[in-house]
Amino acid sequence: MKTTALGRIALATGITALTAGLFPAPAHADDAVVERRTLPVLVEFADSAFQHPDKVKESTPETYFGAKKDSLASFFTELSRGRYRVTPAVDGQYAGPITLPMDASCDASKINTLTQEALAGQGLVRGEDYDSLSMVFPAQKTGCDWAGLGSVPGPYTWINLYGTDSGLGVVGHEFGHNLGLGHQTRSLCTDGDLAGCQTAGTSAKSIMGGGGPAAGISAPEMIRAGWLTGGETVKVTASGTYTLRSLHGEGDGVRALDIPMGEDRLVVEYRHAAGSFDQDLEGVHAYRVPGGDYGASALIDVTEANKTAGNDAPADADAVTRLTDRASKVALAVVSSGDGRAAVEVALDGESLSTAGKTPETATPDPEHTGTDTDAGDGLPDGADGTEVQGGGQGQEASGTEDAGNLAATGGDSGTLPLAVGGAGMLVVGAGALLLIRRRKQA
Repeated sequence: MKTTALGRIALATGITALTAGLFPAPAHADDAVVERRTLPVLVEFADSAFQHPDKVKESTPETYFGAKKDSLASFFTELSRGRYRVTPAVDGQYAGPITLPMDASCDASKINTLTQEALAGQGLVRGEDYDSLSMVFPAQKTGCDWAGLGSVPGPYTWINLYGTDSGLGVVGHEFGHNLGLGHQTRSLCTDGDLAGCQTAGTSAKSIMGGGGPAAGISAPEMIRAGWLTGGETVKVTASGTYTLRSLHGEGDGVRALDIPMGEDRLVVEYRHAAGSFDQDLEGVHAYRVPGGDYGASALIDVTEANKTAGNDAPADADAVTRLTDRASKVALAVVSSGDGRAAVEVALDGESLSTAGKTPETATPDPEHTGTDTDAGDGLPDGADGTEVQGGGQGQEASGTEDAGNLAATGGDSGTLPLAVGGAGMLVVGAGALLLIRRRKQA
């Protein structure tokens, strides 16, 4: 198997990103179910073995494929509403432990090469027997600055145990990279105009930022993954007022507005408690999509409170009420928001907002409404046709590509991702109560 050398190292918001080059991912049809045959493999080194091998073996199936909501499989099934399923590639649900002919190391390419060679010796070949390979190895001698690493997009993840008290927090994040998602940052625009924004930490609205599994992923990331299909995304071509339903809610309806903004896109969503997600989130949120790269979106924050994983600001502190981008002559205002739906007015080509200066209405709860809308309207502006666009369907890596490609690391030094705080300690990963020890640097 051929693997690329890692490219340049870039620092972004305390997270180390190892970049080489992107390769495209194919689209898939509306409502198509993608089944991802996943092979976790327990990897040991010549000089370093798992300290609790029985616990590792017991916990691995639960962490990846367990029926509880904190497993990787359950997370992606609910998040994609059944469109993306992580399934075990082998009957035993994992392979190994296998011992690599190398000392403990953070050399991801070498670990990948030797692991695939060992698996091939057991008759397990990627593309034939499994689609995704997740290499899980002990960290007590590696000294890696990352708890997890994932190809962006691609089929590989490296889980450098033992770096988290939530198996899904790191494993889910790395598999998000496999879908083509980068680290979601926050763009601070305190004057409400998008012309003068500065990167300030990570978004708390996605597992790809500092939101953890409970936030799921954001609307532009859902578009990138191909999980907003048909009429669930409206590509705005005319000024008007659009109706949104909650991003992760059940039923049909429009979940995202995709608005032209010069060479970029502006994606708008409405977040509201739904299933396992967004229990502490409420309100309309907006994201800048640079050059149409939905996997590289940044949360737009026009507030001073700028909610992060590390402060006690209200969860909806960065919800927007109005935005302006003078350069592209785009403006929006939230007309009403709450109780599972929101109305957003969009003005294109320098047109004026009819709601300028007005305070958004807060929806009055319907006694019969449970908070999971089944129909929040067709999402089209009054008196206009609106153009619906499919979700993009770019969530899978190019089949047969052998290179690890672009890699993104979940840094052990970052305080913005859901990693364990402090030095060595006894931690629990996944539903199987795997006992782990991890050495990490202080942030």
